[in-house]
Amino acid sequence: MFTTYTKRFLVFTAISLFSGFAATAQNSVVKKYETGNVFAGIEVGSKGVKMSMVELDKHAGEDGEFKILKDTSINTDFISFTQPTYQATLAALNRLYEIAVKQNRIPVANVFTAISSGVNIQAQKEDKKIWIDQLINAFRLNNNEPDRKVAVIDVVEEARLSHLGIVPEARRYNTFLIDIGSGNTKGGYFPYGTTKDFRLFQLTWGTKSTFNAAEKMLGDDKGIDNFNSQLNRVLAGAENNEIVYAVNASGAFPKSDNIAFSGGIAWAVATLIAPELNDNAVVGVTYDDVIEFTENLSKNPSLYSDYYIVKRLSENSVDAEKLERDVKQVNKVFDQRSLLAGAGLLLKIMRQFDGVIERKKFYLVKNGSVGWISAYVNQHVTK
Repeated sequence: MFTTYTKRFLVFTAISLFSGFAATAQNSVVKKYETGNVFAGIEVGSKGVKMSMVELDKHAGEDGEFKILKDTSINTDFISFTQPTYQATLAALNRLYEIAVKQNRIPVANVFTAISSGVNIQAQKEDKKIWIDQLINAFRLNNNEPDRKVAVIDVVEEARLSHLGIVPEARRYNTFLIDIGSGNTKGGYFPYGTTKDFRLFQLTWGTKSTFNAAEKMLGDDKGIDNFNSQLNRVLAGAENNEIVYAVNASGAFPKSDNIAFSGGIAWAVATLIAPELNDNAVVGVTYDDVIEFTENLSKNPSLYSDYYIVKRLSENSVDAEKLERDVKQVNKVFDQRSLLAGAGLLLKIMRQFDGVIERKKFYLVKNGSVGWISAYVNQHVTK
């Protein structure tokens, strides 16, 4: 199963987010900064609060060039919209703000705060916008900043910023970025060679929603074989009723040479499918690679345990201790069934671009979670 790993290579230029930042080094403390300006972006997302500290070099070009110094997240499940998750989210927001301002001495004016589109969409759907308003007001009050801007990002802007924050400028106009989230999928590309025009791509399916739909159909048989059967039914319906149409409507096939996937499932699959590239922020894969992964995972999930993966790699080929930690983290976040659900959705989307005559290049982005908030900081600082 590991024989194909050595054929993979990193194609994206190592600039922007890909300059030495590893997704698994999320909580490493940066003691000393290089020249440039340090900023922080704090995002309240569906499942938690994230902070990205970035160093911006204004002399690198008109748009500036930035690198990630630190990426930290606290899980709070804000979109449950309950008093406990609200309190946990407010505490996390205050804590990360304190880390930025007091521990790292970033000026208040250099700290940007925002609410993700996923939170806003879910709040609107459930008529729970009051939770967002209360969170913003409480955060301002706690930090004695009544005029602090806490932007609520819409889905188009978030997808556009994700592209700007994740995809290197050299591949800006020939890459279709797709972020597979927990509850839905969004992304898009720039069809006309300018960042002013962005074409949005959306699906109502995500890793968790796909898993939940399959679980609801299990009945009395809770076995893995039945789960796979129901998952295939769910994915077939999603493909026929939504995925094929959304991809065709996007017009991305003739205009995009590269299809890049971000989101938790992209990070998880990339970590497990190519452990010898563990230090790479982006991993190139094929449709067949992911098919092989799902088949192995379904039959023998132990193949993707930290013990087995480290054991199979040649000595000194990677940092074994770091790889072990990273694989353990993946298996902590995703169990076998949620991995199958997310990878299955990934495959259904990949299939639309894996033509007989023309086959696109596929990439899995590990550190996509910091993409849009970092680009948001970059965009506002360079205005």
